[in-house]
Amino acid sequence: MNILGYFQKVGKALMVPVATLPAAAILMGIGYWIDPNGWGANSALAAFLIKAGGAIIDNMSVLFAVGVAYGMSKDKDGAAALSGFVGYLVVTTLCSPAAVAQIQGIDPSAVPAAFGKINNQFVGILVGIVSAELYNRYSTVELHKALAFFSGKRLVPILTSIAGIFLAFVLMYVWPHVYGGLVHFGEGIQGLGDVGAGIYAFFNRLLIPVGLHHALNSVFWFDVAGINDLPNFLGGAKSIADGVAVPGQTGIYMGGFFPIMMFGLPGAALAMYHTARAENKEKVASIMIAAAFASFFTGVTEPLEFAFMFLAPALYVVHAVLTGISVYIAASMQWISGFGFSAGLVDMVLQSKNPLATQWYMLIVQGLVFFAIYYAIFRFAIVKFNLKTPGREDADSDEVLASGSQETGELAKQYLKALGGHGNLENIDACITRLRLTLKDSSLADEKTLKALGAMGVVKLGSNNLQVILGPLAEIVAGEMKKIPASEDLSAVKLP
Repeated sequence: MNILGYFQKVGKALMVPVATLPAAAILMGIGYWIDPNGWGANSALAAFLIKAGGAIIDNMSVLFAVGVAYGMSKDKDGAAALSGFVGYLVVTTLCSPAAVAQIQGIDPSAVPAAFGKINNQFVGILVGIVSAELYNRYSTVELHKALAFFSGKRLVPILTSIAGIFLAFVLMYVWPHVYGGLVHFGEGIQGLGDVGAGIYAFFNRLLIPVGLHHALNSVFWFDVAGINDLPNFLGGAKSIADGVAVPGQTGIYMGGFFPIMMFGLPGAALAMYHTARAENKEKVASIMIAAAFASFFTGVTEPLEFAFMFLAPALYVVHAVLTGISVYIAASMQWISGFGFSAGLVDMVLQSKNPLATQWYMLIVQGLVFFAIYYAIFRFAIVKFNLKTPGREDADSDEVLASGSQETGELAKQYLKALGGHGNLENIDACITRLRLTLKDSSLADEKTLKALGAMGVVKLGSNNLQVILGPLAEIVAGEMKKIPASEDLSAVKLP
């Protein structure tokens, strides 16, 4: 697997711990709704919910270690997750300020400040990767009969604890420099204030096609470089009381995404529908309505973005620029809200009572303006430059737009056949919106047929890694593909 493909695998695994954030957002959001003034001081139920959500936010680093280890394991086994937890405990204990002072024989006051921040998502991700690699390599090892009990999966936590010792030793010398570099990078952007927030948002969108936006997000949203924007925002009153959050500032790396995801991209969807060929409008509408609803309601934008990022890459760059501008405007005007999952209506409503959500309603006004801007720019550019957005493909193209009404099991067989069959697939996986595949021979994958089946995009990563953008059906189709026996004859399966 090439480096880019490996980072893709890490990026997909990061979705496992990130998926826990909606639970925290819902619990804390309801708590703030119940007690908008006391934030738990005037209501036992509100305090109960806010504290419950805070338990998730306060332990994100260990969730990253467990989640990444599980997500990157070859068969998604609990033993990998347990190994991630064991490794995290070993590393963070050995690299705690007290342990560093004792091991290195130095005064506690001389311990670098970096070790006070060892319980962070960066270390959690690192431990998760190491744990997963050990699991994938040694989970099937058979020991001598005298040690047979510790064979296979039981061996992995033991090996991870040993690896954790070596990792902790390396971190004792490397972590202060890594931490310093991350802080310097974060402060470089943070020091630009509102402009820096816009720059971050611009690169956030540009990295979406290769899935590496998660790495960038970890610097600004979590505690890798001391910014920790997302947990601090969700912490609400507690974050304010602890002095780690400031109304009007905390959340600047999130607020400006709401106008884009709730309004801007749906405006682009409407423009693509209006500019589609007359004979394709009905089919384009079915795709755009579903994708726009997902973007508006939940903040899941990939189904819409992949509908045009490869067909009209210049438009995607414009989209990234507009996202940066939106985040800059919201930050400079202190129109701020945050999210536990993504910048959709659900999170906006849940966080509206958060004490750190300042003038959040103005994001709706800004969103309406961006709806018009997106619609005007997309419609003008598509018509002026004859861009081949959905429904505007050349008339002689043999691709058709699928309505997605086919039965899922049959659809999975069609995708499997279009990818060259089981014999051509070394690995089948999926995240929220993408099939993530490792192929023996990528030339056997029929891109036109995949798109005819309803894929919104096909991304090639290196020579053997392929991503097929399906939207919310991705995980279901991946599961159905795995259920198809390798011996099943797919010759009778009809393709578009």
